[in-house]
Amino acid sequence: MRSRRSCLAVPGSNPRFLEKAQGLPADEVFLDLEDSVAPQAKEQARKNVVEALREGDWAGKTRVVRVNDLTTAWTYRDVIDVVEGAGDALDCLMLPKVEDAVQVAWLDLLLTQIEKATGLPVGGIGVEAQIESARGLVNVDAIAASSPRLETLVFGPADFMASINMRTLVVGRQPPGYTEGDAYHYVLMRILMAARTHGLQAIDGPYLQIKDLDGFEMTALRSAALGFDGKWVLHPTQIEAANQVFSPSQEDYDHAELILDAYEHATTVDRRGAVMLGDEMIDEASRKMALVVAAQGRAAGLSRTRSFQPPVS
Repeated sequence: MRSRRSCLAVPGSNPRFLEKAQGLPADEVFLDLEDSVAPQAKEQARKNVVEALREGDWAGKTRVVRVNDLTTAWTYRDVIDVVEGAGDALDCLMLPKVEDAVQVAWLDLLLTQIEKATGLPVGGIGVEAQIESARGLVNVDAIAASSPRLETLVFGPADFMASINMRTLVVGRQPPGYTEGDAYHYVLMRILMAARTHGLQAIDGPYLQIKDLDGFEMTALRSAALGFDGKWVLHPTQIEAANQVFSPSQEDYDHAELILDAYEHATTVDRRGAVMLGDEMIDEASRKMALVVAAQGRAAGLSRTRSFQPPVS
């Protein structure tokens, strides 16, 4: 899977931001045609995005364009213009406000037609689906199973909070009066379960108080602890925190690699299904857990500082 620890939102209507984003250390950059672009600027934003994808240097980044949602008059033209203009420089399209599996299926079909017409590899462009309403959350299992192109489910907190009449105007924080537990726990876990059931990544949405880095880190730690793969960032100052929170520590990464080595040695050389690694017993379940942490560490660019030494017989 692609690394998506930090997913930077960039308005497609702002050429200066499109240029600056290319030099920032975000894992993913999504060029936005939806909420951050005024209606009268939509058409020019498409042109800006195509030009930025074709001429920009996005090396090492997952390149995504968020199109407008299917209740608008802009979506089909967003998809056609962007893919025909820069499909070979695009990794995924993000579809916002997804409420039904049919919406993702529509995008899949349109992408297939464009890919065939333009000679692009069929199925080469992935899809990210944003869950932003009560209906979308209720249908999240079907949405997660809707297309082989689907790579991620993304939580959209602001629209979701509005859809359920949550009594707060601060996106990401606990609503006033909610004193027991976490008001977002069920939503995040519901999205995470659907994503993992179908082999997808799960991405947490933005924290809008961009100067409150402590608040951003707190919400990032919450979703990372649950198992989310990354979080949206709205400002360059949030990128480093996201990359750090969604990467394993050096100690955890080294330990995961040691578990994999020790288990491989135990099952192939000693022909045992369980073995001691120091004071810890490891088995197949340990291997599966270690695979996750090791993959995260490798994606984050970590290097091992400890090597496995087989036990002396």
